[in-house]
Amino acid sequence: MPDGTATAHLYRPKLATVFGEGYGLDALRRDALAALTVAIVALPLSMAIAVASGVSPDRGLYASIVGGFIVSALGGSRYQIGGPAGAFIVLVAATVARFGVEGLLLTVLISGLMLTLVGLLRLGSLIRHIPHPVTVGFTCGIAVTILASQLKDLGGLRLAGAEPGPLIPKLATLAQALPSLSATTLAIGLASAALIFALRRFRPAWPGMLIAVVATSLLAAFIHLPIETIGSRFGGVPHGLPLPRLPTFSPALMLQVLPAAFSFTLLGGVESLLSAKVADGMTGRKHRSNMELVAQGVANLASALFGGIAVTGTIARTATNVRAGARSPVSGMMHSGFLLLFMLIAAPLASFVPLSALAGVLVVVCWNMAEKAEFVGLLRQWPSALVLLTTFGLTLVKDLTFGIIAGCLVAAALALLRRSVPEEGG
Repeated sequence: MPDGTATAHLYRPKLATVFGEGYGLDALRRDALAALTVAIVALPLSMAIAVASGVSPDRGLYASIVGGFIVSALGGSRYQIGGPAGAFIVLVAATVARFGVEGLLLTVLISGLMLTLVGLLRLGSLIRHIPHPVTVGFTCGIAVTILASQLKDLGGLRLAGAEPGPLIPKLATLAQALPSLSATTLAIGLASAALIFALRRFRPAWPGMLIAVVATSLLAAFIHLPIETIGSRFGGVPHGLPLPRLPTFSPALMLQVLPAAFSFTLLGGVESLLSAKVADGMTGRKHRSNMELVAQGVANLASALFGGIAVTGTIARTATNVRAGARSPVSGMMHSGFLLLFMLIAAPLASFVPLSALAGVLVVVCWNMAEKAEFVGLLRQWPSALVLLTTFGLTLVKDLTFGIIAGCLVAAALALLRRSVPEEGG
């Protein structure tokens, strides 16, 4: 089986390659089963990420349905699953808080244009060479930040004002709100997380996240628990996709959102190529990095037009797709179709989902996202530890883009220092 190395530079979607090689009923059956598995995982996760990002849950579903379909149809990986990612929660929430939903959609749209341009300029290989300690540092930093963002909904805390964005003020505000902690809400959130962990341990083939959300929703509904739900905060989830439209924009707003769009582009490029690389490692294949970035760009453009949030390659869902036996990008396209079907059929039931249950889902996501063993291993040598802690610390106290850039600069400075030492000794 060829690994695709010889054609990795081509601007040709993997879907075209698969159809060119021949696509039969057996592959379709395997792709359909994998797609259903991934869709069951993606359904609660897409809603949880959207809610954590400060928007209604349907916007996460729009991103998975529209953006996910395009990522698979046009992408440079056979197995990539696109959709909203936990890594974007902090960026999306900050953008919504500053510019509103229309400003967010404009940011996603501009980011899509930027990602397409990055792919067309063949810059995908540069993103792939970001130092490993930097990727571990910002991934762990994002995990900690997301966890902090879920504490309010997890415990049903009531704040006197708006929740601060920066980590330290956020934690201080949440600490002041501790007297408002709801034991019932916290119990539902922790039960959701605990059930997911337990199912992952004892029944790894079962859709733990969906089971946890359904179980806690049924419990809350039948016992009439006084907790906040999707219905009480957002009024429910629509039955289908909206008509596409351009977000409201002006030249002044476009200039204001450019820095955020750059951050979206940088994170989207890194996340999608890391995810494709994980799939490569699991299958022995080789993805086409520049084609993948073009697909990610087009997917974000489409997601914004349909009112969805940012789209990128998602490592957990992509790995699930591979383990479920997917054979081609058809699986990712069908996963989007299944999500749309779920949305059309089960939209009214989403109103009963407790927000603390979704927070519990994201607690699990944070635990899985943080590369704990890699973090500890990189601390054992001072050069990698310095790069890691610089990225991690600045991601926490400043922002993601600042952390990545600072980490890369420190890594470059250390590399230059290592090269200069032998020359001075000689």
